[in-house]
Amino acid sequence: MHDLLIIGSGPGGYVAAVRAAQYGLRVGVVEKHSLLGGVCLHVGCIPTKALLYSADIYEHFLHPEEHGISCDNVRLDWSKVQARKDKIVAKHAKGIEFLFKKHKIETISGYGRLKGGGRVEVEGKDGKREVEAKSIILATGSEARMLPGLEPDPERILTNIEILKLAAIPKSLAIIGAGAVGVEFASIYRRFGCEVTVIEMLPRLVPLEDEDVSAELARAFKKQAIAIETGARVERVEKRADCVDLAFRDSAGKDRKICVEKVLVAVGRKPNTDNIGLENTAIQTDRGFIPVDPYMASAEPGVYAIGDIVAASPQLAHVASMEGLVAVGHIAGKPVRPVNYRRVPNCTYCEPQIGSAGLTEAQAKAQGYKIKIGKFGFGANSKASILGSHAGFVKVVAEETYGEILGVHIIGPSATELIAEAVVAMEAEATVETIQQTIHAHPTLAEMMGEVFNAVYGLSINA
Repeated sequence: MHDLLIIGSGPGGYVAAVRAAQYGLRVGVVEKHSLLGGVCLHVGCIPTKALLYSADIYEHFLHPEEHGISCDNVRLDWSKVQARKDKIVAKHAKGIEFLFKKHKIETISGYGRLKGGGRVEVEGKDGKREVEAKSIILATGSEARMLPGLEPDPERILTNIEILKLAAIPKSLAIIGAGAVGVEFASIYRRFGCEVTVIEMLPRLVPLEDEDVSAELARAFKKQAIAIETGARVERVEKRADCVDLAFRDSAGKDRKICVEKVLVAVGRKPNTDNIGLENTAIQTDRGFIPVDPYMASAEPGVYAIGDIVAASPQLAHVASMEGLVAVGHIAGKPVRPVNYRRVPNCTYCEPQIGSAGLTEAQAKAQGYKIKIGKFGFGANSKASILGSHAGFVKVVAEETYGEILGVHIIGPSATELIAEAVVAMEAEATVETIQQTIHAHPTLAEMMGEVFNAVYGLSINA
């Protein structure tokens, strides 16, 4: 009998397991794969960002002249790029194993299914066994959605899994979907020399971001010679011996066709809630997602859900981790505060990077706020000049009367790091005036935050 059994060892599951053990609970984690860490570590966040960093380095070596550096015969060894990525993943998988041993967390290998009444059937290499627990957390994650009639394969039709295992850089790549996954892989493979076309059904890139951010990313992508087709609908994808024919209808209603070496399908992710035994519980899904209360408890007593399978939760690794902490705190009877989903950092690691939190300008207006906008470009920032990276801006959406920070949107160098200050400010319920009066070191990219919050009231110095 475990105090807590967790199904899934991704960033939600393993974080919840460690915290539960810290609280003195007897914890078991059921994991169907041979290594711990889930999608994020093995075929998601970590390997993707490793490739993005290698692409950054490669691009610097291709254009070093401005810095007074000459590089002859610059070449890419793709096998070593892949090996470095795999080494990073393996290191952190071992790290999770170490944490489980340190905290005496039992790893139960196999596929877990709910049987009801606190029982979980685990099907492993040696057959089936049943495990019992006082509480259960479902942290089974998600998988790539596919277009109707398509199935992924390692040669032509790729998801986030297959594209990380390519033996060589493709000559051409079409990416269906311009969310975070799509634009990140566009940034990776374009800088490695691949011809990239991004096809998005909605009217703009990264459609969940502020409209100004989408427009800036489109400008940057066009400058990088990434072909963009927004407002386009894919009609047919047909594999051939040496390429893929992709037919789509563009924003003007014209039928178009391109032939590319490979296609990446990045149209979102579906929750892994099929075949996990929900029929043996009181849980009723909503489009495959599990409804939960503010403490992540489901309709089945003693069963909690976190991460990508949760209805109305952003499918982000760090959100899953915090939801896991909330669930465990509730299970252990500790003081705990539910997740405020308006204070979640959304980070996209394309080039230029995107970081955002809170309401977009359009959302704030739609919710009836009287707002003031501050906007400040990286072109006036000294550190951006030193880095040679001027594209982008920081934008603040603030409530007019009291200066409440409703949203912050960044596109540019280190945006995924800079957004942390905004999230802390929002969590602390700071106002625009608070950040105006906060000293930011010079020369840093962080000075952008001081400037943009001053810009809300027309007071930025270097505008």
